[in-house]
Amino acid sequence: MTQIEKVLYTGKTHTTGGRDGASRSSDGNLEIKLSSPGTSGAGTNPEQLFAAGWSACFIGAMGLAARKMKITMPADTAVDAEVDLVNADGAYFLQARLNVSLPGLERDVAQAMADAAHQTCPYSKATRGNINVVINIV
Repeated sequence: MTQIEKVLYTGKTHTTGGRDGASRSSDGNLEIKLSSPGTSGAGTNPEQLFAAGWSACFIGAMGLAARKMKITMPADTAVDAEVDLVNADGAYFLQARLNVSLPGLERDVAQAMADAAHQTCPYSKATRGNINVVINIV
């Protein structure tokens, strides 16, 4: 485990009702209804929230990689994250795909940026060795 030097930020939420409940952040900037995946509920679900957070963080990590590589990250960079909730042998698991779009960059440069980001992104670190993750350059 890495020795913590300084906590940069702590996200705080209060959730009630589980997958069919609601969640709000301590600062009031987030207030959402939750619904189980595949239902007709009006809310989002944990898998969508995880995908949104991971893709945003991953783009930030690619920005760091671009600066280190001394290249300009395309303004229309995008990551389409897909987080699957799966069931195998009666147990639930996650798996994910990050579909990375870096228009205008050579494929090998885009792959190097994505690989570097996958090593530094905190979400990627948290999932490494725990779930199946595929990084696709699209």
